[in-house]
Amino acid sequence: MGLVIFLMGACWSNRIKAVSPSNTGFTSRSVSRSGYDTNSNSRNSSASIPATPRSEGEILQSSNLKSFSYSDVRAATRNFRPDSVLGEGGFGSVFKGWIDEHSLAATKPGIGMIVAVKRLNLDGFQGHKEWLAEINYLGQLQHPNLVKLIGYCFEDEHRLLVYEFMPKGSVENHLFRRGSFFQPLSWSLRLQIALGAARGLAFLHSTEPKVIYRDFKTSNILLDTKYNAKLSDFGLARDGPTGDKSHVSTRVMGTRGYAAPEYLATGHLTAKSDVYSFGVVLLEMISGRRAIDKNQPSGEHNLVEWAKPYLSNKRRVFRVMDPRLEGQYSNNRAHAAATLALQCLSMEPKCRPNMDEVVKALEQLQDSKDTQKKRSDHKEHHRMHGSGLGRPASGKGSVDAPRKASAYPRPSASLLHA
Repeated sequence: MGLVIFLMGACWSNRIKAVSPSNTGFTSRSVSRSGYDTNSNSRNSSASIPATPRSEGEILQSSNLKSFSYSDVRAATRNFRPDSVLGEGGFGSVFKGWIDEHSLAATKPGIGMIVAVKRLNLDGFQGHKEWLAEINYLGQLQHPNLVKLIGYCFEDEHRLLVYEFMPKGSVENHLFRRGSFFQPLSWSLRLQIALGAARGLAFLHSTEPKVIYRDFKTSNILLDTKYNAKLSDFGLARDGPTGDKSHVSTRVMGTRGYAAPEYLATGHLTAKSDVYSFGVVLLEMISGRRAIDKNQPSGEHNLVEWAKPYLSNKRRVFRVMDPRLEGQYSNNRAHAAATLALQCLSMEPKCRPNMDEVVKALEQLQDSKDTQKKRSDHKEHHRMHGSGLGRPASGKGSVDAPRKASAYPRPSASLLHA
């Protein structure tokens, strides 16, 4: 198949060590948000972050965002009606609203464009700090794989953010929710989503200074109508090291099961910390299992610990694969995806690929998928033409087009380091 996986020399030899979960305290937090249709691309976007820390006033004044009045936001969400809630959690609630596409003024439901409005709970200083971080980064960075922040409200005690609406919700809901509301994501859609999310991270790591996302997980990857992935929630993002510094030292924050082991142990943050988190998410996508799941059998609660011994073995990798994907991938492609995940999960940060290398590997997986699909479609055309069969009914028999949802999913709670 000719897939190129970026093996990192001697680092690759025997790094199958399990990652021990942190015993530090965690609190719950979940946020869900929303947006529109864009095409995936890796760079070609604006990236300009001032190298020196800025004051609150400087951040608000220099952002390319609309400043909404509280009355405007309240009108757009119909006074934050309970039936307009898109998601909620310890960090805040997200409401569906409507604004005019050009003036951005509040409109009646069904007129203009849909937006997602996050209203923060201001029980502590951290809420305001994360609200400001969102404006600092998303007010300056634009990329097809980052959710678009349209504006904010900063009035009296009110702190709100207005985003583009993401109709398909989070990857977390599509992977882990069960029932008729969500159809399982197909193998090809999972690859598409992984590639889009990887491009988003690669873009953040290409800015000057680098932006370290620090909270990469399935609940923070949102999907538009065409299942294009966009990264959301920049409340924990940090500028990366500058000059001759190898890392930045921070208070340990993030999500249990996703945070890199060296970051949990030392508080030292680098771009390779994000790469580890990407490896966890890629493993979740190919396995259909959560990073931490107490409902799994004993010994399988921690996905990385359980799966690592199988990922490097082509004959055993099937044990990790999501059974709902059976028949949708070749053994070679499954092994290539598993190998990439294992590289990202290396215990040694320097042995992990960078996100540009991850993007290239996933693009090659995509290319092999497209080639395989063309051959399959060609065979199917001849089979159906010869038998006199017509095209299948719309929406049936397609693993790449999950059933249209009737309502926006509420997010499940995720565990956050306090």
